[in-house]
Amino acid sequence: MKYPNLFSPLNIGTVSIKNRVVMTAMCVGLAHHDGAVSEALAAYYEERAAGGTGLIITECTRVNETDAVSHSSMLSMSHDRYIAPMHDAVERVHAHGAKLFVQLFHPGRQNVVVFPTFWKFNERMARIFPPYWNLYFKATANFDESAMDDPKMVKRMKKYMKPLLAPSAVPCGLGDNPIRNQNTVPMTRDQIKTLIGQFVSAAGRVKKAGADGVELHAAHGYLLQQFLSPYTNRREDEYGGSLENRMRLLREIIEGIRRECGSDFPISVRLTVEEFYDKIGYPGQGITLDEGVKMAKMLEGYGIDVLNISSGNYDTAQTSCEPVSFAPGWRKYLAKAVKDEVKIPVIAANVIRTPEQAETQLAEGTQDFIAMGRPHLADPEWTKKAMEGRSEDIQRCISCMRCMESFQENIMNGKPIECAVNPRACRESKIPSAAVKDGRKRSVVVVGAGPAGLTAARELAERDFQVTLLEQGGKPGGQLRLAAVPPLKEKIGWLIENLTHQAVSQGVTIHYNTKATKELINSYHPYAVFLATGGEAAAPRIPGSDLDTVTTVTPILTGERKYAGKEVAVIGSGMTGLETAELLAEQGNFVTIIEMADKIAPGAYPVNASDVIGRLKKGGARFLAGRRLERIGAGMLYLSRKDGVLEEIQTDATVLAIGVRSSNALEKECAGHFERLYSMGDAVKPGRIGNATRDAFELARGLR
Repeated sequence: MKYPNLFSPLNIGTVSIKNRVVMTAMCVGLAHHDGAVSEALAAYYEERAAGGTGLIITECTRVNETDAVSHSSMLSMSHDRYIAPMHDAVERVHAHGAKLFVQLFHPGRQNVVVFPTFWKFNERMARIFPPYWNLYFKATANFDESAMDDPKMVKRMKKYMKPLLAPSAVPCGLGDNPIRNQNTVPMTRDQIKTLIGQFVSAAGRVKKAGADGVELHAAHGYLLQQFLSPYTNRREDEYGGSLENRMRLLREIIEGIRRECGSDFPISVRLTVEEFYDKIGYPGQGITLDEGVKMAKMLEGYGIDVLNISSGNYDTAQTSCEPVSFAPGWRKYLAKAVKDEVKIPVIAANVIRTPEQAETQLAEGTQDFIAMGRPHLADPEWTKKAMEGRSEDIQRCISCMRCMESFQENIMNGKPIECAVNPRACRESKIPSAAVKDGRKRSVVVVGAGPAGLTAARELAERDFQVTLLEQGGKPGGQLRLAAVPPLKEKIGWLIENLTHQAVSQGVTIHYNTKATKELINSYHPYAVFLATGGEAAAPRIPGSDLDTVTTVTPILTGERKYAGKEVAVIGSGMTGLETAELLAEQGNFVTIIEMADKIAPGAYPVNASDVIGRLKKGGARFLAGRRLERIGAGMLYLSRKDGVLEEIQTDATVLAIGVRSSNALEKECAGHFERLYSMGDAVKPGRIGNATRDAFELARGLR
């Protein structure tokens, strides 16, 4: 076997796991609104089990219906009514030889106050009037979380909404975390004792549902970790102070579960062993690795069966669910430090993306089980493909964070998360994994080998159409080739490789260096034509924008224009602007980023933005928000502020990063000449990778 360690069985307590692949907990928003397992969620888990995964750990599952509710459509095991739906999911996972643990959870301070305040009312209304949820989500669909930073909103929240329970009154917000200014209060002893009982009762229901074990979520900054951390736990009673006292809550929950479920029912603890406050400028705060290892050893002494090692919290979110810049395996030393000190198995995630990396880490003794969350979202058959020696067929997660961003977007509206590289993700119960082969070798022409074009070509070829893909460049990738150029963006290149391989494997013929025209397309006598002609950097008509010292981002990213030792101004602080600025800084320039909005990186996912901004700040970049570019002069920019003040900024070069416009000239040329003509991706509306792949997937699957 190609990966002998990866595909050897190992026990967790009395439960045998058929291989070393673990799908870790990740909230997907597929449960029924009341917290029960839905058909959509059961199908999501079953597809990963059918894909060969050894152990599936459910998303975080609340233990009560009051202060443990943290988002819509999340799992619950707070009442007996949840046992039967969970049992169905367990049986479907077991049918494929996989095991299932349920992760039990309480958010503590890391919550949005509207949930604990209004959830019981919402649930009661939904039981009386079933259409209530549709009305509720319609009303909250456009909720703007940034409104919670408004002083008036903060005052209202503290006056009218329930406070968040935590070990101590330490709110979130040390770093760039968006949940801040909320009223956080210390739990009373009675509340702690009640919570212990809720965890224990939930574990009992998990066992009755036939699941194979439970996992206690003491990582990523949630309540159990808040008790463990000296930063968030400042209590002076028996639940605070010394390490033993801070561990008391977790120990009492474990003891209660043992009494309720027996010694042969596996207990896992997902544990943050390093909070990484030093990475956001607060060295010495919180849990550091030395103490994290001590916690792990104490948990082993409490009688748990496996440790799932992780890091970070909401203040240091990029260290627990990493953006694109983090290298595969960057934190494996955390797992190794624990494994060297304990005898029970160790599960760990380390931006693991390939079977080769997984096998190496197992062989090195870094860990006993390979934990992956997002890779299972990107490719449900990751394990099966690895087992069959087809690692080149795996759709790798590119760490773009679309899953996390969409979770944040949908937290109030009841919709599931999305995956940029897997358009079927979280739609398994609605969209078959295999396309119907009804193409009958009819000719289809696809124009453009970017993510939309390659996705459409792959799906159409799988349906048995004869697909010809025309690409005017010499390589595939479209705009992704440029997106992969800035520092630490090489994972974007993985998507180009994967999509090209998939398309060619399905039989797509790709012609490079070929400019598509109406006549050329017509020569293939196509049944249908799909245009994925992409977009190009926008160049607005600003006075002075025609100067030789002014350019869009494209020549910078292609290398046609290079600067060194220059004062360069980047206009626009979206992710493209920030990443281009980082490339310019790496090339030895002095960079100023200018943004018209009041805040740098408006609309960008905060974790992605702060990741790049942090490196730019270290490199000496200057940020000017709330400035409008009025005109460009020779060596000078003229800016206006909202208060009417005019500013002049000296610069040697100006780079415009203020958006993308669709390239749709070919669509206009072909309109009316082909019966089935479809445009997709940026050619219709500039967007992100996920917009392009999803659009193309749906059009290709929907062709009739």
